[in-house]
Amino acid sequence: MTRKIARIAILLDRRAAMRRWAYGLNVFDRWVGEMLAHAGLPFEWLDETRQVLEQGIDIVIAALPGEEQDDLDTLMRFAARGGIVISYGGLNGLARSLGFRRCGSIGPGYASMPFVHAEDRPLRFLAAEPWALRDDSPKTHQAFGELYLSPPSRQSVSQTPLATLLQIPVDRGRIERWSVRVADTLVGLQQGLSPLLEDGAPAADGTAGLDDGLLKAEDTITLDWQHDRVQTETGATYFAYPYADLWKESIIGHLLRSALSIGRTLPFIAYWPDGVGQVALISHDSDRNHDEDAITTLRELADCGVTSTWCMMKPGYSVSLYDGIQKAGHELALHFNANENEGGSWSEAAFQRQHEWFVRTVGNGAVVSNKNHFTRFEGWGELYRWCEACGLASDQTRGPSKRGTVGFLFGTCHPYFPIAWSDEQNRLYNVLEIGFLSQDLGSFTDFSVVVPLLRQVARVHGVAHFLFHQGRIHSDPAVRNSLHRFVLTAKEEGFDFWTGKAIVEWLQLRRSFTIIGRDANGDVLLRGDDSGTTVPRFVVWEPLDEGECKSIDDHLTELRFGVDCKRSSYIISGKGSVPGRS
Repeated sequence: MTRKIARIAILLDRRAAMRRWAYGLNVFDRWVGEMLAHAGLPFEWLDETRQVLEQGIDIVIAALPGEEQDDLDTLMRFAARGGIVISYGGLNGLARSLGFRRCGSIGPGYASMPFVHAEDRPLRFLAAEPWALRDDSPKTHQAFGELYLSPPSRQSVSQTPLATLLQIPVDRGRIERWSVRVADTLVGLQQGLSPLLEDGAPAADGTAGLDDGLLKAEDTITLDWQHDRVQTETGATYFAYPYADLWKESIIGHLLRSALSIGRTLPFIAYWPDGVGQVALISHDSDRNHDEDAITTLRELADCGVTSTWCMMKPGYSVSLYDGIQKAGHELALHFNANENEGGSWSEAAFQRQHEWFVRTVGNGAVVSNKNHFTRFEGWGELYRWCEACGLASDQTRGPSKRGTVGFLFGTCHPYFPIAWSDEQNRLYNVLEIGFLSQDLGSFTDFSVVVPLLRQVARVHGVAHFLFHQGRIHSDPAVRNSLHRFVLTAKEEGFDFWTGKAIVEWLQLRRSFTIIGRDANGDVLLRGDDSGTTVPRFVVWEPLDEGECKSIDDHLTELRFGVDCKRSSYIISGKGSVPGRS
């Protein structure tokens, strides 16, 4: 049976958003669109609540619905006639009419999940708006998962009997309400809860002295020092869980199941091209700018058989070296120095001067990537605006500068487009953030963290980005040996090595294609613009129910987002079409 493709819409009511922006409030709900776009799902935007009844939509994600009673009534009518309304901590105006009472805002905490997550581990959330059934209301809903107000253990009992997800029937349809404010949680994990204006609080065990007088990316981390870090057998401490990515796994898995439950399917484009499951990225920061560092690093990378991204800080290497670096297939990128102790400053003028120096010095091709020296960071979106103004497509600043913040300190290993603050109406910056997990293995931290980190990255099909300074590769045998060992281990774990530029170019191409329906043969149809170039094969996954899965060859099916899916590989040729399937 060939199922119809579900029509999914994200509702972000324009009037409700403008009202919040007028008061300086954030509408991070807009990031729901980035979550679906990164997952390769087809969807459309609605900016007025009344549109849900006019568009032939199957599932509405009410990211920010209108606030008038007519708007709420419209969503109820949509559900009553067979639609599904999904909310991430919203729709509070419907609580009483649906037989529930609001319990107020809670968080941070942990949520046990009804669907996909690692090792049955509850996921950290930063904000939730749970409901509880009113005493005078009959129980007609289903509840899934539980919220915990403090880190739970396997033996602990939830401090509050509040559900992670409520499934509430409304005539022929239903409302699926997550208690967690998912968008706020994802943005908070990845970017912090507020602009960065002061040092972060250090870890009590002395492993992460964030209060060092230098503003840097990890000063805004929102994880728990004790519960969210683990120690390896050698005593190395690291943040072990990509909570933001695991939330996305659960949210997307729920959306796929919702489509199947109404007799529809929701195909999606895989994260990577055919034959690639997950990607490893090695980057370097030139820092002391000694030519011998570059020469040694070139030799070691050639021995490893991989290419990497070289972030260059003024004054850089001798100009004669750059041609050899690029001929070897490596990417040259900017390493912005805003450290006041070294004569730098956190300003757009300083960023532009260093970018101009880089372009003038290298002078043969567009600059794609940047990483800030010392992971220097300040404010909220200034860095991304500077990158946009200079035509830089990617930043790699968000990573650990302290031994105790190694790992998933921002909850993610996925590339993502950061969201702006309310003063820019929470637009998405056109700068792809590709954070890193550790630096200088063998010196900064020991190798024991590598395999567990790689396996978590592989689980969510992300990017394992590790930084090795050229100076350390040259001067420290332990770092040099760890580079070789890292490359070998990552390849054994199924990783392909890409540069930052290659990641950006692939994701730009992938985002230019979308699923628009089926062709006459029933195959999923993509449309985009590849400008007539030859590109890698796309993989499209189509969710199946249990009966359909049994009728498909095992080698064509795989669990994606916790749902059995059928795999198809597409050859892209010509402008904007996918005429065949392999």
